[in-house]
Amino acid sequence: MGKDSKPKDAKGKGKQAAGSSGGDDGGGKGGKGKGGKSADGLGTCTYVKARHVLCEKQGKINEAYKKLQDGWLDNGDKVPPAEFAKVAQEYSECPSGKKGGDLGWFPRGKMAGPFQEVAFNTPVGAVSAPFKSTHGYHFILCEGRKN
Repeated sequence: MGKDSKPKDAKGKGKQAAGSSGGDDGGGKGGKGKGGKSADGLGTCTYVKARHVLCEKQGKINEAYKKLQDGWLDNGDKVPPAEFAKVAQEYSECPSGKKGGDLGWFPRGKMAGPFQEVAFNTPVGAVSAPFKSTHGYHFILCEGRKN
């Protein structure tokens, strides 16, 4: 699922300013034909910048997610990337956990199945709910999107 999709319109290969606040999700030029253009850019961008936590056991991912819920999510607050990074360093079983779960920018087609779906459909600044993939259980912080 999603293994044969490669970004065909990847014109923005150079690095853009990672600190851009809202202009990264517009345009919609490089979509793969899945869904139309949406006002918030979900599902239409070519690249996403994300952090994640990966755990083999569902109980451990739920424990990590609860830490974020108790501190921010239950209050309706966004989780600061530095705080997400602390949880990733403590709980994640992925090598990226040492870097605070940082996966950097990645294009459509690079990540498998449900991970890609969740990463490209989580609003910037939001944390996804925990979900299962072939690698285990994850949740994702979306830090940016661009075309």
